Amino acid sequence: MARSTAVKLLWFGTRMVRTGLLRPLHTGCSSTEPRTGFKPERVAVVTKTTRYEFEQQRYRYAGLCEEDLKQLLAMKGSSYSGLLERHNIHTNNVEHILESLQREGIKVRVVKRGEYNEEVVRWADAIISAGGDGTMLLVASKVLNKDKPVVGVNTDPERSEGHLCLPVRYTHAFPEALDKLSRGEFRWLWRQRIRLHLEGTGINPTPVDLHEQQLSLEQHHQAHRITTLDQQHRTGSLHGSYSKPCLLPVRSLNEIFIGESLSSRAKFKALKHHVTLLLHRASYYEISVDDGPWEKQKSSGLSICTGTGSKAWSYNINKLADQSVEEVLKIAASQAGVKFPLSREFIERVTEEYNESLVFSPEERRLFYSVREPISNRVFSSSRQRGFANKVSVRSRCWDACMVVDGGTSFEFNDGAIATVSTSEEDQLRTVLLEN
Repeated sequence: MARSTAVKLLWFGTRMVRTGLLRPLHTGCSSTEPRTGFKPERVAVVTKTTRYEFEQQRYRYAGLCEEDLKQLLAMKGSSYSGLLERHNIHTNNVEHILESLQREGIKVRVVKRGEYNEEVVRWADAIISAGGDGTMLLVASKVLNKDKPVVGVNTDPERSEGHLCLPVRYTHAFPEALDKLSRGEFRWLWRQRIRLHLEGTGINPTPVDLHEQQLSLEQHHQAHRITTLDQQHRTGSLHGSYSKPCLLPVRSLNEIFIGESLSSRAKFKALKHHVTLLLHRASYYEISVDDGPWEKQKSSGLSICTGTGSKAWSYNINKLADQSVEEVLKIAASQAGVKFPLSREFIERVTEEYNESLVFSPEERRLFYSVREPISNRVFSSSRQRGFANKVSVRSRCWDACMVVDGGTSFEFNDGAIATVSTSEEDQLRTVLLEN
């Protein structure tokens, strides 16, 4: 959009409220009905970067014209016209949102994802995420005040799932959504989020933002090296002194992932000058669940999610297919000497019940951890590959690892660093539930 930082100021009409500040409405951890209608005075609309915009930015340094971009995309098997069409759909839906807000006399500030920061959050009484789930996760990560509402609008429903957004029909009927909000015909949904404390030796609490940068592995390493050196110069510490627990400046709505930057990377070990071995580099760490004993583990990484995230990556890590359930049931029946018909309907019911057990409410104050492909031998073990917890502590024994929050913010997490993963009532995210 050409007016990526435009600020539109319109006065309230006869429906003006006295103040845009929100009174706390939350009395518990379950969804609640508002006591009155909700109409903010100032709204920030954060828009996603479309694939068309990303490709333009990506090749801008080469001075490509539109015709050059068409040819380049064609060589990669992408459709220029298709990307432009999706971009225009997104842009038109954003315009619809803006016009709807302006008609209600609401002050609007539009920012692109890369321009979204703490100052924008402080300015707004409510924030609208105009994009998909990825944009919603970015918007939520910087909102630390649990009384500031965040509303997601899916601006390209045909291509984006939008689990965290309003029902799809409100994309084209946003005035109706605003009307329901002003009349109080909705429910607040308070989504639990993860908070992270980092302590130990050589830690760097400065994040690297992955949303806009689309970094290669080497660029990602370089970004972390720059922030680490900057942190050391600011603190005057060039050595690995022990740091006390530091609360990181982001909250995770879906999940965090801890592991080597590239779990499948090969590691070369020299035996002699002319002989090398190619070894797999797994993620090496120690884990403690709910203040229990520490357990050494090697795996492809560790995922810890909220109830909101239990429908996302965590679900796909742990879900079973009908084929796997059928094979296990056949073995169980054979071992137990029991004969029962393994009908397709029965197998599907068992599979569905197991997979549903992996999902829990966004409002529940608990975590679900998953150890990806654990290595078990006489040195390393994994007593439980997955499970629920209130707190998870992880001590890194990795050499090139990161702790990634909602796939968009990365923290260095190497040998000596300790992360404590937990939830707090004050970190809940205030979102809206509207009926379809």
